[in-house]
Amino acid sequence: MIEERLGLAPGWIERRTGIRARHVAAPHERVDEHATIAAAVALERAGIDASDVDMVLVATTTPDEIMPNAAPMVARALGATRAGAFDVGGACAGFLTALATGAAMVDSGRANCVVVIGADFMSRVVDPEDRGTAAVFADGAGAVVLVATGESRIGPIVLGSEGDTDKVIRVERSDQLIRMAGHETFKIAVAKLSEATEQAIEAAGLGLDEIDLFVYHQANARILTAVGERLGLKSHRVVDCIEDLGNTSAATLPLALDHSLEAGRLRDGDRVLLAAFGGGFIWGATVIEWGVSR
Repeated sequence: MIEERLGLAPGWIERRTGIRARHVAAPHERVDEHATIAAAVALERAGIDASDVDMVLVATTTPDEIMPNAAPMVARALGATRAGAFDVGGACAGFLTALATGAAMVDSGRANCVVVIGADFMSRVVDPEDRGTAAVFADGAGAVVLVATGESRIGPIVLGSEGDTDKVIRVERSDQLIRMAGHETFKIAVAKLSEATEQAIEAAGLGLDEIDLFVYHQANARILTAVGERLGLKSHRVVDCIEDLGNTSAATLPLALDHSLEAGRLRDGDRVLLAAFGGGFIWGATVIEWGVSR
């Protein structure tokens, strides 16, 4: 449908992005509603009641309103009556940024249970006539639950930034539509994701061969392939679920984790490399030990 509208040859989109289908929210649907659904599923899987949650963090670029934040709306809908709540920026790297914030709260003893959510409706900031973004960005939400275990299972989180002075990825207030220079974004994303991967693994005191699964921000299949080739990773070690989900910005990492879990690729005790790159520019990576219990 998109190819026909933009005058593109059949298969053009999939060949260049790896995306075959994606999910788009209906006009009446809200980001905070989907964030709540994802958080409720995560809490149920973790066996934790919402009343035990100390903090709710929502990473999003597309909140339903400028104010209030989505997080307090989610906390209320969950029944997390004693939880603090706030949103976290970071564009496509937002979930990783929120994870760093939540993990720091747990590690420092300031919170015992933190719900971290990545949720974006990117379709609402896409120009339908822009071939570079119209078929790439999508809508979704995913969540994880962080709880104190006595020993951290989230390694050092490497974060970096570099001001986007060339306006490679921007959403201006004037038209509120995303503009992205695809070629420049590709080059920078591959370089920073590869660099952050090596830094995070080194900080964790591990080697590339000790990582069970590499979960990257699902921006473009060509980026995933390029990062894997640069690091010498076999394709089966790199999660690629962009085909049916598209780029859901802050939601891609938790959705990719869920995809891996459902596919049987993620088991308790697995070492997982998480890395993301987003507008800003902001990027980062960490190694986590996956699991519900020891």
